[in-house]
Amino acid sequence: MFETLTEKLQTVFDNLSRRGKLTEADVDAAMREVRLALLEADVNYKVVKDLVARVKERAVGAEVMKSLTPAQQVVKIVHEELIATLGQPAKLDLSGPTPHVVMLVGLQGSGKTTTAAKLALHLRKSGQRPLLVAADTYRPAAIHQLEVLGKQLDIPVHSEGDKVPPPQICANAVRRARESAYTVVIMDTAGRLQINEDMMRELEQIKQLTKPQEVLLVADAMTGQQAVNVAKTFHERVGLTGLILTKMDGDARGGAAISMREVTNVPIKFVGVGEKVDALEVFHPDRMAGRILGMGDVLSLIEKAQATMDEEKTRSAAQRLMKGEFDLEDFLGQMQQMRKMGPLSQLLDMIPGMGRLTKEIAPEVTDKQMKQIEAIISSMTREERRRPEIINASRKRRIARGSGTTVQDVNELLSQFKQAQRLMKQLAAQGKGRRGGRFPGFPGLPLG
Repeated sequence: MFETLTEKLQTVFDNLSRRGKLTEADVDAAMREVRLALLEADVNYKVVKDLVARVKERAVGAEVMKSLTPAQQVVKIVHEELIATLGQPAKLDLSGPTPHVVMLVGLQGSGKTTTAAKLALHLRKSGQRPLLVAADTYRPAAIHQLEVLGKQLDIPVHSEGDKVPPPQICANAVRRARESAYTVVIMDTAGRLQINEDMMRELEQIKQLTKPQEVLLVADAMTGQQAVNVAKTFHERVGLTGLILTKMDGDARGGAAISMREVTNVPIKFVGVGEKVDALEVFHPDRMAGRILGMGDVLSLIEKAQATMDEEKTRSAAQRLMKGEFDLEDFLGQMQQMRKMGPLSQLLDMIPGMGRLTKEIAPEVTDKQMKQIEAIISSMTREERRRPEIINASRKRRIARGSGTTVQDVNELLSQFKQAQRLMKQLAAQGKGRRGGRFPGFPGLPLG
């Protein structure tokens, strides 16, 4: 989402880094560019004005002007002030007696129903027993959608059709949760295409009857400044305790994500990063600031890997790799595990410098190409994957037909894999000659 903003900010910092010692005029020019980049990314004008003023005040101080690396100091200051704008991390409040009631509000089309299911799955993974509530009686498809998602995830859904008033449905659901020992009630309330008095009055009644600990606004991050105005109105009427920003994997400018916390003074608690039911992340302001400035987000990458990858299979593949025994069967398994973590472009953006590097020197490394490689290897027999040297011309033609590719594509993959295999064998041989059998260049990494 922040790709354009990230590129513009990196250009500003690159220009600063070429200047050596900075003058106040250099800082002024850089701040003008930062201001323009943020405004073009649809960040609220007042938020931009305050952020740039704080950065400028610190950037012309002695800590920067006397520094040996003034450009790095400016980046550090922008990073810190961006974190301050995005706010402190805030966890979901699940204190006190159960059931904990969570009320989701928002406009129609913001992804509220899907987010309810994602949140329920997230809470179940942390040991909670969630109950979903289908309280959007004005859109029958929403009731059906939530029931389908609940069945898919094996999470119960409280539904009373579209004839019972939503406040009564929610009150009945809380009573059921208390009697059946559910620990969290997640209410998917009705949205409208725009805010109106009837909707707000109904939400106030639901809040009065169910006494929710959390009132979370689900807002589409792609709607820009409109999302900020929506958040302010909901906060004034029903008292928000947090925000969930959806569609953060989209191609919008992303300014709403930076603006909403500052304008409403309500913390962002979760972000939706995809359509899959597990594509909900806890919001970390420091990690988001790092992504915006192109610094990567290694912690989130590690957490994704731990949550989705089979540790035993990964360890086994790593040991075979270090011994020079890694074959196409292993490679296919690792690719399939990595695909579970999300699009390759998202993963590369989490590695410091990699997102930018791949755009500059390897734009061909795309998810489409990863799928093509997977199709080629999947079209091979198990014996061919384990012993690629047996793949002759007729086998290559069969593999190309089966994968919808060309013989040239198959040849290119086999050639690159052979080079990689040869390199790994050389590195493994060097490592075995070293004390302790450590991987060369990485003294802490064992060869297995």
